[in-house]
Amino acid sequence: MANEDKKVLVQFNHVNKAFLDGKIKIMDDFTYGFNRGETHVICGRSGAGKSTLIRCINHLETIDSGEILVDGEEVRKTTVHDIRKRIAMVFQDFNLFPHMTVLENVTFGPIHSLKIDKAETEKTAMEYLNMVGMADRADAKPYQLSGGQKQRVAIARALNMHPEMILFDEPTSALDPEMVGEVLQIMAKLSERGMSMIVVTHEMSFAREAADKISFLENGKFIETAEPDEFFDHPKHPSVQKFIQQVYAGL
Repeated sequence: MANEDKKVLVQFNHVNKAFLDGKIKIMDDFTYGFNRGETHVICGRSGAGKSTLIRCINHLETIDSGEILVDGEEVRKTTVHDIRKRIAMVFQDFNLFPHMTVLENVTFGPIHSLKIDKAETEKTAMEYLNMVGMADRADAKPYQLSGGQKQRVAIARALNMHPEMILFDEPTSALDPEMVGEVLQIMAKLSERGMSMIVVTHEMSFAREAADKISFLENGKFIETAEPDEFFDHPKHPSVQKFIQQVYAGL
């Protein structure tokens, strides 16, 4: 959980985003800065808009008003290609190309988007696949892998884009329970190395152990943001207090 550089990397300024003609507010005049080098976990009730919030950073969802800046550059249609080179994303359903091998999946982005030499990107791909324990499956196709293995490949793919930040959208929600731990262990290792990460997850054990900050999203705002010990041991907002009680009741 390295925190040496506190410079804001992703800044939301007065962002509004709603569904159903404004009846469901995902972000309500939302202003917040996510720091470089931090692991920031976003939690909250189902349907609060956690995934939508981070998808707006990569322009996978559009905002209604306000602005989102990545290292000072506004996220909009004309800058999205550049933004996606710098902000990688790991999805809950893996999103691997089914017709490509593991190695081809991990090298596709760097070769075609970053224009990195094939030999060079294959070298770094194998380094990242080794890091996530998948180097021996480099020639396998996605259908030959378990869910946990697919997600580990997806993390290697994100890392091989050499991103400034990785967004994790419920990365373990599609996994069988016995496979969750292997993915969270890799994410914790990235956190220890100081990778900038925003993580939407229900895995509160990971949040407590690996996060630098935890925020609770409700009604379009972060109603509480704190370091893990403060968040879990001394929650202030009634909604967060109730959430923590339910978390510990389920442990």
